[in-house]
Amino acid sequence: MADRNARLAALMDEGGFSHKSLARAVILAAQRSGADITCDHTYVSRWLKGSIPRGEMPRHIADAVGRKLGRQLAIDDIGMGDAAVNAVQPDLGLDFADRTEATTATVADLWRADLADAEPLVRALPDSAAWNEASVRWLVAPPDGELARVGNWSIGAVDVDMVRSTTDAFDMLDGKFGGGHARRALIQYLHTDVRPMLDGTYSADVGKLLYAAVAEALRLAAWMSYDSGLHGVAQRYFIQALRMAQAAGDRLLGGSVLSAMSHQATFVGRYREAATLARAAFTGPAGSLTPTTTAQYRAMEARALARLGDARGCDLALAEAERQLSKRTEGSDPAYISYFDEVELAAEFGHSFRDLGRSAQATERGASGIFGDGLNNRSDFFVTMVQAQAYINQGEAGRGFEIALSGLRLGEGLKSARCVQYVREFQGCITSPMQRAAEFRDFTEQARGFRLWQQAGGET
Repeated sequence: MADRNARLAALMDEGGFSHKSLARAVILAAQRSGADITCDHTYVSRWLKGSIPRGEMPRHIADAVGRKLGRQLAIDDIGMGDAAVNAVQPDLGLDFADRTEATTATVADLWRADLADAEPLVRALPDSAAWNEASVRWLVAPPDGELARVGNWSIGAVDVDMVRSTTDAFDMLDGKFGGGHARRALIQYLHTDVRPMLDGTYSADVGKLLYAAVAEALRLAAWMSYDSGLHGVAQRYFIQALRMAQAAGDRLLGGSVLSAMSHQATFVGRYREAATLARAAFTGPAGSLTPTTTAQYRAMEARALARLGDARGCDLALAEAERQLSKRTEGSDPAYISYFDEVELAAEFGHSFRDLGRSAQATERGASGIFGDGLNNRSDFFVTMVQAQAYINQGEAGRGFEIALSGLRLGEGLKSARCVQYVREFQGCITSPMQRAAEFRDFTEQARGFRLWQQAGGET
């Protein structure tokens, strides 16, 4: 038997609600969201006894009570949050919804379930069909209507700026310390501060800005989840970021989300899906592409093709990426892609050539892919370990061990499942003859003192 909902009862007392007046207020709240529902005093009685209504009803209840009390309420505040988490379905977040209202409800459920470590999400693996469906639906989806909305709280451009600035701060932490460092804090911020904004009052212009900002924040949440090894969670955030970008009418941002999906797909071994996602990334935005975005999307395609062993396709994609990047001009790119420059492209050359078995080219082209600024530690770690592995593959074990130690030093402050995997890949390329050499014993003596080496299961 369900437990009595003491939180809702207390809020009803505070707001002076009777069962009938709350039912009427909930109907009005639903109407403000464009929904037509049935609700009467018997529904309220069931809620107070612990029953949790389905669908959007908990949100309408929170909206109705919050409007009367003059403050924002989440469904946790009305005593329905835990039950909502327990009712999470395995396919939550995998759908590219038809309506923007469904998307905002989905991301709210994702944030809440993520914070509660809901089992269906934590254990989820990527779903190839979901990648394919989301990319196709994005490619053919008609534009959404205006995003103007009437809610309880007024949202303006300054609120959107706060979301962007906060996302930028988390992005900096992600690059410097890895996704595992502040991922949960970002999700908490989105759940607590950003979710009420989506239910606020805003004009069509502010609505587009808000949805684009939330799309960027979701993309970062996906990156940080991906970097933390939560691949099912990451895929869901990427899909919802894509839908938010579509709602904002920002095709270029949608392409950037698809490119990030391609990156994850390559990492988890879904190489054909990765190549397809990268191609969708530069097909969908069409005339809005800039040289930098085109270069980045083609680099993602090259990374996937290298893993497939398609040397010719990879070379063509890298050549096009290099050609496009040479055409970039200052101020022509959105802020979120400005990070992709010659240093980043060099890193992509290093990864791709290593995967094609061209170790000499990997060390030559990838060597300049290191920032060395202390702000991009994870990227520098990846490039360093790729260089180390390329030297090992060339038979230059001493040089490879030396570079790997540099990478392990870079990785000391990183909380990243991807970094651990890079170390495992490096460990896997060390041959038996190399392991018998004195230089390997010297290397492992030093390597065993580093966290990532220990986490990767290296010799202790």
